[in-house]
Amino acid sequence: MRPPAPGGTLGFRGLTLGYARHPAVHHLDGTIPAGSLTAVVGPNGAGKSTLLKGIIGEIAPLEGEVARAGLARRDIAYLPQAAEIDRAFPVGVFDLVAMGLWRRVGPWRSLTPHRAAVEAALAAVGLTGFERRPIGTLSGGQLRRALFARVLLQDARVILLDEPFAAIDARTTDELLELVHGWHAQGRTVVAVLHDLDQVARHFPSTLLLAREAVAWGATPEVLTTDNLRRARRLCEAWDEDASVCRAAADAARHAHDQGPQGHDHPHDHPHGHAA
Repeated sequence: MRPPAPGGTLGFRGLTLGYARHPAVHHLDGTIPAGSLTAVVGPNGAGKSTLLKGIIGEIAPLEGEVARAGLARRDIAYLPQAAEIDRAFPVGVFDLVAMGLWRRVGPWRSLTPHRAAVEAALAAVGLTGFERRPIGTLSGGQLRRALFARVLLQDARVILLDEPFAAIDARTTDELLELVHGWHAQGRTVVAVLHDLDQVARHFPSTLLLAREAVAWGATPEVLTTDNLRRARRLCEAWDEDASVCRAAADAARHAHDQGPQGHDHPHDHPHGHAA
């Protein structure tokens, strides 16, 4: 692998993401600095996974933009939720992990010259000897380790993790957290969607509390307050799932955020996306 490059900066300006013109993330403004370690938390249905898919370009913005500051697609690694992996697909652990090399070596070139790199990634996550195992035979923790090995091979400047520790044992979680801290120490930008707030408080210095909009964003102790968490729940409960994009509110949000470089507490407490 090449020496680690500095992590990339991600910026959001009036970003609205959604499906069929119905917003799931509404008027997000702020910056994830290069080299930062950030958790994205919020109630179920808060738009957390949608935000990661917007960053990688899987979902196009309904309004606003994601500023990737010169990052190419190969500079961003994405670890999806376990539920998005088709475990019935006939692929072995070696080939699943080797997919992390595709953007560097191409899908049609031989992986033989890179076998040592794949084996090293498997060793780093404790899966030596699993190369020929079908992914359908893996436990939840073993599959997570394999996906982390794939991210290791991508050697990316920005790493996005969607619920990376869901439904796995404490030992596996601790070992994978060591990899996350290692990426952070190398100066990579790491963003993880998480549900365990105690875990966030222990391991992630920055947090974005999302409830379709940014409720609070900044240092983790200042974000994970009782008042902020209560307001996040209230906003998600009040959200109108059938509302369309509110352009006037987007313009107002962009104007309000021109004063600051990073997302922060929002003084309003109304449910965006309401029918006008």
